[in-house]
Amino acid sequence: MITVHLKKLRRRIDLSTEEEKAIRGVVAETRRVGADQILIRSGEELSSSVLLLDGWLARSKDLAGGERQVTELHVSGDFADLHSFTLKRLDHDVLTLSDCIIGIVPHERLQMITEQYPRVARAYWFSTNVDAAITRELALSLGQRSAISRMAHLFCELHVRLDAVGRARPDGYEFPLTQRELSECLGLTVVHANRTIQELRRRGLIELESRQLTILNHRGLEGVAEFDPSYLYLDRMA
Repeated sequence: MITVHLKKLRRRIDLSTEEEKAIRGVVAETRRVGADQILIRSGEELSSSVLLLDGWLARSKDLAGGERQVTELHVSGDFADLHSFTLKRLDHDVLTLSDCIIGIVPHERLQMITEQYPRVARAYWFSTNVDAAITRELALSLGQRSAISRMAHLFCELHVRLDAVGRARPDGYEFPLTQRELSECLGLTVVHANRTIQELRRRGLIELESRQLTILNHRGLEGVAEFDPSYLYLDRMA
């Protein structure tokens, strides 16, 4: 199951046989977790990190009134909380958006691999920097992009990220989020999110049916989004 994570790493570096063996060895156990579960609660002490082997996760923060903002989506191959290796607790929750398979990676194993394999350590450091870039792009969407532009941008970003790990079709991908979850990603009401989906459909850019997103016009969707994937840093590491 760790193959998808290795595929993500290989997009940026060539792994030696020894490095790959070490990466495979960091997972202490795998677990199946159903949708709509909180994996990690804000503030709890952590001694391991979560590697997403299959499914969709979200990082989120809640207000006292129950309002929720998703701050990042995670897809297969992502470390959901690699930053907990150094922080030891999170200021946000990590929750499942679909049925998931996760790998539990003890922090002592992460310490071992990062000390023994500096190139792997640099790749993981790189991945946390990309997570920060994704969050900055979401902040730009929430603050400055229109509803239709921010939704189009998210759909374009996810296609690039899922394609990088072999989880996308040329014309789309599985999209398990409910309209409420999508609205929590984009800072919209559920009604506004629904209207925005309908507008993208009306323009002939997407279809969203039965948990499948189909992109009917890539160039048109990217134009609405003003999408530039450079912030995903998919070039190979020097």
